[in-house]
Amino acid sequence: MNAKPKPMESLLSLFSFFFVLLYSFLLLSVKVTLAGGANTSGDVLKGKENPFSPKAYLMRYWDKTVSKNSPKPHFLLSKASPLNAVETATYSKLAEQKTLSSVLPSFCSSAKLFCFPDLSPSLEKHGADANFAVYENKNFTNYGTAGLGGVNSFKNYSEDGNVEVDSFRRYSRDSAGHNDKFSAYASHSNVVDDSFNTYGTGATGGAGDFKSYNREVNVPNLRFTSYSDAGNGRAQTFSSYTENTNSGGESFSSYGKNGNGLPNEFMSYAKESNVIQSNFTSYGEAGNAANDTFKSYGSDGNVPEQNFKSYGDGGNSGIESFTSYNPQSNVGANNFKSYAKSSNTEKVNFANYQEDFNSVSHKFSGYGENADGQKIGFKVYGPDRSFKDYAKTGVTFASYSKSGSGSASGSSVNKNNNKWVEPGKFFRESMLKTGTVMPMPDIRDKMPQRSFLPRAIVSKLPFSSSNVNVLKEIFHASENSSMESIIKDALSECERPPSKGETKRCIDSAEDMIDFATSVLGNSVTLRTTQNVQGSKQNIMIGSVKGINGGKVTQSVSCHQSLFPYLLYYCHSVPKVRVYEADLLDPKTKAKINHGVAICHIDTSAWSQTHGAFLALGSGPGRIEVCHWIFENDLTWTIVDRMV
Repeated sequence: MNAKPKPMESLLSLFSFFFVLLYSFLLLSVKVTLAGGANTSGDVLKGKENPFSPKAYLMRYWDKTVSKNSPKPHFLLSKASPLNAVETATYSKLAEQKTLSSVLPSFCSSAKLFCFPDLSPSLEKHGADANFAVYENKNFTNYGTAGLGGVNSFKNYSEDGNVEVDSFRRYSRDSAGHNDKFSAYASHSNVVDDSFNTYGTGATGGAGDFKSYNREVNVPNLRFTSYSDAGNGRAQTFSSYTENTNSGGESFSSYGKNGNGLPNEFMSYAKESNVIQSNFTSYGEAGNAANDTFKSYGSDGNVPEQNFKSYGDGGNSGIESFTSYNPQSNVGANNFKSYAKSSNTEKVNFANYQEDFNSVSHKFSGYGENADGQKIGFKVYGPDRSFKDYAKTGVTFASYSKSGSGSASGSSVNKNNNKWVEPGKFFRESMLKTGTVMPMPDIRDKMPQRSFLPRAIVSKLPFSSSNVNVLKEIFHASENSSMESIIKDALSECERPPSKGETKRCIDSAEDMIDFATSVLGNSVTLRTTQNVQGSKQNIMIGSVKGINGGKVTQSVSCHQSLFPYLLYYCHSVPKVRVYEADLLDPKTKAKINHGVAICHIDTSAWSQTHGAFLALGSGPGRIEVCHWIFENDLTWTIVDRMV
């Protein structure tokens, strides 16, 4: 007996049938018109593109909006949606009906979007000892429950991937003497979303070892919720955890709650990472004889932010040691709120805490509140700390000293601060001369590949913070997930007020980008981008150089990608710049390997003193010009070069 089709499936089938009839009729009409000698876009005339595709529409829009002396840009056309006319009409109707989320997997696949897979619980059975190698995108639910002894090894798991989503829920619950090893887990991947929910709950003995976990990941989002809750004597070690990662976050919520004798060690955690946020909320709450060690935590980090909220709340006889915490870090923040609140004989040692730093703020609010017999040791602790409402009763300060270099100020920057800026990322205009050998930064695009959505679809999606829940529903973004953070971060940046003298807009369609560029520069425009990524992370030699518009100071519109499910650009007008194109050569063979586009900002007076350009080049705002290359998949719009 055949199953009855679902109402939504019937509606889609009926709609698609009628649209195909209409599409066929229109296509026949176009062919007849073309046979009659109609003047239409050259690419469509030659039969290279279906006249009803988003790319064909974009070509016609370019012809209508931009001056005829501007050739169609292959770069922009390559970003057009791959959807065909029927798919565009179908998904547009679903967006209008607010039911697009019901077909998200097919929508993401067809439209070439960035979406996380919807994981279903794993019902696979494994023996006491399991080795997961070359494994990815799985949900481990109730795995290892009540296990006795044995070892589970996750080695090279989710390695070298693009979008990795792994969920460990109630993993190793009530186990005894069971060891878990996460070695080289999700290393060298792009966007990683890992969640450990009630991992090791009620476990006795055994150990969890996270070694080289999420190393060199671009956008990590790691969540440990109620990890080792009510555990007994189970050790957790985080070694080389999220080392060399970029722009993400880790959260530990109710980690080790009600635990007994749980030693946790964070060694080389988030070392040399960029813009990483770590949140420890109710970590070790009501724990007994906890022993936590943070050694070389956040070492050499750039803009790190660590938040310890209600850490060790109600703990008994615990020991927390911070050794070489955040050494050599740059422009970040550490917040300790209600740390060790209502604890009993808690011992906290800060040794070499935040030594030799630059512009990192620290706040201790309600630290040790209502504690009994607590001892806090600060040894070689950095300067300028804020101890707000610090509980004096029951708390002893031992060996507190102030050291460190303090925040950067004035027109010069510590010569060692340029270690946070990749060589060649910023350079002076004088370097753009034939024969100059200079380092090229990593200009490769590290974001997931995506396409623009057709205007017919994207115009029906509510792009605003006030409608964030609608966007979350469409793209299946659960609470505290990576996708939720990605959506919120993009909306926040797009809704940020423009800087002084800046005109900005977030662009979610190719047609919108054309509109914005022409509104600023006029309709005689062209876009420029670096040809390829050859020369990245190595020395290059400058070949022939050409200044756009005769090398005169001009205005441009620069567009940079933002991480979002569909292709989204942050575009802004850039006044008082000079734009250059240059052949890039191999320094040894002198062979041409790339054709680069560089933009030199002549007026830097509104830039921050701590901007990476000044860390790398010295000097300060308004005192020097700063140049940089246009990276892969970024671009700059200028007027058509009058010197051509």
